[in-house]
Amino acid sequence: MNILLTGGAGYIGSHTALVLAQAGHNVVLFDNLSNSDAAVPEKISSMAGKKLPFVQADVRATDLVEKALREHRIDAVVHFAGFKAVGESVAVPIEYYANNIHGTVSLLQAMQRVSVKTLLFSSSATVYGLPQYLPIDEAHPTHAINPYGRTKLHVEEMLGDVARSDAAWRIMCLRYFNPVGAHESGMIGERPNGIPNNLMPFIAQVASGERERLQVFGNDYPTADGTGIRDYIHVMDLAEGHAAAVHYLQSHQGWDVINLGTGQGYSVLDMVRAFEKASGRGIPYVIAARRPGDVPACYANPAKAKRLLGWQATRSLDDMCASTWQFQRNRV
Repeated sequence: MNILLTGGAGYIGSHTALVLAQAGHNVVLFDNLSNSDAAVPEKISSMAGKKLPFVQADVRATDLVEKALREHRIDAVVHFAGFKAVGESVAVPIEYYANNIHGTVSLLQAMQRVSVKTLLFSSSATVYGLPQYLPIDEAHPTHAINPYGRTKLHVEEMLGDVARSDAAWRIMCLRYFNPVGAHESGMIGERPNGIPNNLMPFIAQVASGERERLQVFGNDYPTADGTGIRDYIHVMDLAEGHAAAVHYLQSHQGWDVINLGTGQGYSVLDMVRAFEKASGRGIPYVIAARRPGDVPACYANPAKAKRLLGWQATRSLDDMCASTWQFQRNRV
């Protein structure tokens, strides 16, 4: 298939591009490089052993999206292009609504113009809000509690409306839990601009000496060690989940939603200890106050992904930490 990846040079997009290319698909990267490295498209091409076309443009430029769809005879789109930091979304909600929602509308308009009606959407477990029960399955009520989560939920609902309007659409929303890790080569991985918003890249920067210490937000939660528990999934498992979903959409119409997680929760201190083991470095940390909106624990029930996609996560916490450390050492 000819597949366009919006946000294809980003963290999850780049790993998915590689997996899809290695599976024999013709992958086209579409990215404005607002939160990604300009060197990534060339790295992916080198790793895949073939040139992946790269279009540097904003997904809100509908005419440019349409041009890419036509020129590359695209069959399906994987839509990663979106801002993704919860705290930042609270500070600049207009930017999040403009990019995440307007960007998706623009993409859909372009797809409709050229009759490309297969779409895989990068959603998030943030759409569930505060967990009412664990593990979280797809039937769990949705109640996003921050602008980022609301943009993801609104796009999901919008895509449901689109699928119901025309039976030719094939749309799946993948709700990620906590992607971490890097390709085993260490050539691509998570490289956030500025101060990392996510735990793993922050820990990696502490281990390498770029940052002095980690702040652990709260150690009085009702968990085994008092720190928050999350479902961390290796980015390569996540990428393989996308490849399985693309295959599924080739023979299934309509709209659906699937969790991508491991079903296993790890605490913040579990992550610190695992990274110390992988890196051979100490990770200094201090305990800080809880952050508003954080919950004691959140992890997936991934049974639907196994049932429908034949996919399940296979990489361990040690794999997550070792690959992150390899990438970190390559970039410093």
